[in-house]
Amino acid sequence: MRVLDMVVAAMRTGEDRPTDDFVAFYSANVDRVYRALAVTLRRDDLAQEAADEAMARAYAKWATVRTLDNPAGWVFRVGLNWATSFWRKVHRERPPADESQHPRSGPPDTDVVARRALARLPTPQRAVVTCRVLLDMTTAETAVALGLNEGTVKSRLSRGLAAMRSALGEHERA
Repeated sequence: MRVLDMVVAAMRTGEDRPTDDFVAFYSANVDRVYRALAVTLRRDDLAQEAADEAMARAYAKWATVRTLDNPAGWVFRVGLNWATSFWRKVHRERPPADESQHPRSGPPDTDVVARRALARLPTPQRAVVTCRVLLDMTTAETAVALGLNEGTVKSRLSRGLAAMRSALGEHERA
C-alpha cells in the first residue's frame, strides 16, 4: 500500500492525521528517495516498495524523524535496509529470478553508459555515490545516513567515481 493511501485510510478511520510538514516532506522527497533506491538497488519494483515502506516508517515516527538533520537520508537508509533484508529473505526461500523479468524505466540514450558504469560499482560504493550525487547530501550527511565514518564515505566516493570515469573513458575511446 502506498504511503498516501495509508494516510488517507488513517484519516478515514479517525487515526492521527498527518501533519502538514510530513505531507510537504513526503511530496518533496518521495521521488528523490525512490530514484536513489532504484539506482542503488538496480530494481525499480523493489525500490518502489522500499521507498513506500521507508516513508510509512517515517510517518509512524515523524515526531522523531522530523528533528533529524537529514530526514530524507534517514528514509533512504531505512529503505535500503528494508530492501536488503527483503532480498536476503527472498533468496533464502527461492533462487534468484532472471532480472530481465523486472520492468525498469529506461534512461535516455545519453545516460545509458553512465548508468551502466554506476550499476557495475559494488553496492557500498554505489550507495555512497547515490547519496552524494543524486541526493546531493554532504559527506557528513551521507556518513550518518549510511552509518559510516566520513573517511569511509570519501574513499568510497573517490573509488566509485574513479571507476565510473574509467568506464566512461573506455566507452569514449571505443
